Amino acid sequence: MSYFDVASSAPLHPVARQALVASLDEGWADPARLYREGRRARLLLDAAREAAAEAVGCRPDELVFTSSGTRAVHSGIAGALAGRRRVGDHLIVSAVEHSSVLHSAAAHEVDGGAVTEVPVDRGGAVAVDTYAAALRADTALACLQSANHEVGTEQPVAEVAAACRAAGVPLLVDAAQSLPWGPVEGDWSLLTGSAHKWGGPAGVGLLVVRKGVRFAPRGAVDERESGRAAGFENIPAVVAAAASLRAVRAEAAAQGARLRELTERIRARVPALVPDVQVVGDPVRRLPHLVTFSCLYVDGETVLHELDRAGFSVSSGSSCTSSTLTPSHVLRAMGVVSEGNVRVSLPMGADEAEVERFLDVLPGVVRGVRGTLGVPVEGGSGDAEAVTVDALGMSCPLPVIELARAIGRVRVGGTVTVLADDEVAAVDIPAWCWTRKQEYVGERPADRGVAYVVRRSS
Repeated sequence: MSYFDVASSAPLHPVARQALVASLDEGWADPARLYREGRRARLLLDAAREAAAEAVGCRPDELVFTSSGTRAVHSGIAGALAGRRRVGDHLIVSAVEHSSVLHSAAAHEVDGGAVTEVPVDRGGAVAVDTYAAALRADTALACLQSANHEVGTEQPVAEVAAACRAAGVPLLVDAAQSLPWGPVEGDWSLLTGSAHKWGGPAGVGLLVVRKGVRFAPRGAVDERESGRAAGFENIPAVVAAAASLRAVRAEAAAQGARLRELTERIRARVPALVPDVQVVGDPVRRLPHLVTFSCLYVDGETVLHELDRAGFSVSSGSSCTSSTLTPSHVLRAMGVVSEGNVRVSLPMGADEAEVERFLDVLPGVVRGVRGTLGVPVEGGSGDAEAVTVDALGMSCPLPVIELARAIGRVRVGGTVTVLADDEVAAVDIPAWCWTRKQEYVGERPADRGVAYVVRRSS
């Protein structure tokens, strides 16, 4: 089985396993106690903190360990907002942040706070001037991920951090995806990470708060972790997390170059091997191990199941694979096709032969899924002025398939109206138009669902 989903969770690194087992016998005692066993546990915890701080690029006393990366995000945002409540209650996030950041932002809004969501371009990146323009006199905190978890696009963190610093606003960086590859550049104020993203054990996160940043922990606190992460420290897991971060960093330069070549191969060859594919994310400013593409006219869930049957574990931002049946907020914000979305994130040490086998298997998988749904034949020289397509009750990707079948029935300049009640159509129909170089006119309410209007341009 080829595991190509380390962006979700990386397998336990051998160094982490060794450190975890070794510290189980030494790190069980209370590190706050002064007797021999407590001192031994404290030494392990302090050494792990120093190793993690060195990898992050901060002081050891600025870093605390939390029970997860999500907890680090929630605590970091809440604490920074509370610490600057006299400044104001305005929070800035990008539209493609991890759900943990967006959930914190939603909770802040419910409590009466103000939130500005900065848009991204089709590559998934914010524009520095747009982000800077969102800063206000009452902005208490700004958030920006270092690299996107779905498409791999790296954000201009250093430039945004400089703009925030000039405005006197702290910047929190969610660095969960990028920390295995190197420290986050720039003058950021807070940073979070999650150990299971770099081969450490699950249940360990880290939160960094720079000296001088106003921070007021929310909720019940205790004396542990500078009062920023309540509860008894899981020292064996923390030690394993720090050891694995140091280990992957030692491999990062060589592995990054090698994996970038493999993902470049996927980016170049998938569109050549599979018709009607859109590779998404920034082609240059991206994580070295991650590549994402969307295949038109396929059911994403079936594609993932078929790839799993063929021995490949991959992931997707497609709503067709989601229990909520709502499109990925990342792909929606980017304005790209979400149907048939496949994310490949290669582990360190991924075999070139595995990638080649993936490229051999993928075309047949997509062809088979399209065969069951009926691949539309685009083109034609229709002469109708307008056509209406009833796709009510149809789910992803059928409304787009019906649109593609109908576009050839109208003349150039004519319109196709698609009636659909699947929420994904609001993302995929405009994205299809951009991909196929047709004009998306807009949408309007209908008696049932929504009417999406497309004008044939070619």
